Amino acid sequence: MIRLPRSFLSPAVLGLVLALAAPLANAVSNSDAVAGLKEALSRGAEVAVGQLGKTNGFLGDSRVKIPLPGALAQAEGMLRMAGMGKQADEVVDAMNHAAEQAVVEAKPVLLKAVKGMSVQDAQGVLTGGDHAATDYFRQTTSGELTQKFLPIVKKATDRLQVKPQYDALAGRAAGLGLVDAKDASLDDYVTRKALDGLFLMIAEQEKAIRKDPVGTGSALLKKVFGGL
Repeated sequence: MIRLPRSFLSPAVLGLVLALAAPLANAVSNSDAVAGLKEALSRGAEVAVGQLGKTNGFLGDSRVKIPLPGALAQAEGMLRMAGMGKQADEVVDAMNHAAEQAVVEAKPVLLKAVKGMSVQDAQGVLTGGDHAATDYFRQTTSGELTQKFLPIVKKATDRLQVKPQYDALAGRAAGLGLVDAKDASLDDYVTRKALDGLFLMIAEQEKAIRKDPVGTGSALLKKVFGGL
């Protein structure tokens, strides 16, 4: 069983620590606080990628499982009644396994974003809302992750015999407003949903860690919170 790391810093607690920094000789420095944050972000990102990149990481988790988009999902019952249930299952399985393969590429991109974080960025995460760290990752990595995910997804979905039919059907549905235009391509849809799943899992890590930041077991974070 994978244990959630508790490594993100609580903005409220960190604010108190920094307020006590001047009068307390053993209080942490800003550099320690930023280093602790970077350690937290790295751990959270690694766990999120590990959860999704394993076998059935998407398919076996209802929170991130990728369904058929829009009206196609609503029409899935009709497809099964028409004897196309096997094809529908094949598409869903392929989409989720493609996302699973692609998300492994996220780890170095996320860690690079952490390494390149400025002091101002760190302060924004530390003093921001409950999803400030997740928002930082989304803003700084979405473009590069899309470029990395798309060819992997395409390679995986190209094996689907029904892919041309999907793209044609989804394209027509998008023209009628039944499917979002950005989901008219199977590859684009899976790539976007893979990113959504990744950021959802990062947000779950952040939520758990903000709730209990001291339980990390990290020597650096123990130092950060030791003054309390």
